[in-house]
Amino acid sequence: MIRVLAVDDEPHLLRALVMNLSGRGYLVNTAATGAAALDSASETRPDLMILDLGLPDVDGLDVIAGIRQRLPHLPILVLSARTGSHDKITALDLGANDYLTKPFDMHELVARLRAISRRANLIEPTSPIQMGPVAVDLAARVVRRNDADGTATDAGVRLTPTEWRMLEVLLRRPGGLTTPTELLTAMRGSPDNTERSYLRIYMQQLRRKLEADPARPRYLITEPGLGYRYVP
Repeated sequence: MIRVLAVDDEPHLLRALVMNLSGRGYLVNTAATGAAALDSASETRPDLMILDLGLPDVDGLDVIAGIRQRLPHLPILVLSARTGSHDKITALDLGANDYLTKPFDMHELVARLRAISRRANLIEPTSPIQMGPVAVDLAARVVRRNDADGTATDAGVRLTPTEWRMLEVLLRRPGGLTTPTELLTAMRGSPDNTERSYLRIYMQQLRRKLEADPARPRYLITEPGLGYRYVP
């Protein structure tokens, strides 16, 4: 799972980033100051950083310089309200990999993260993912069920947005354990906003739609007391 460090002093923006990126299979840590960003980057060693320049304690440009001393190869996407060419050029010269101005479109931000990930040779899951007779295309957000002869049926399998977020987190960590906290954060933006018992209900719904035998799942496995696992 690709780990992202999102740095911004706007709490609502951090919540939106956590919800949207977690739902797409990223593991997201956050920081609201430059000092916290440098400490978190050193401790967690993220794969990508999203950085606002207007931080309350130090200028984001200084954070880029500090990151380049500690983690010279960490890809950085600057996300800032500064639209002047001077700030963009300075950020890129200091080592930022891309620059996106606020307000921004979340789909564009995710697309830029994917581009940075490819350039950094970060691994993303192949798509479509085959689960028996079911094929899940994460990029197109389409699920198809095949007939016995391997041809796709006319009707696709329809998933709710919540089911998609849950499924994406699991599929992007093949064989790995996903904890209830990670799933709840991906689905709701915070583990405190959803009762953990709801996870069982969502998982039952997914199994009914995707598993050949929902009572004896082959791909979406419960690890009692620990969480859930997608087994390829």
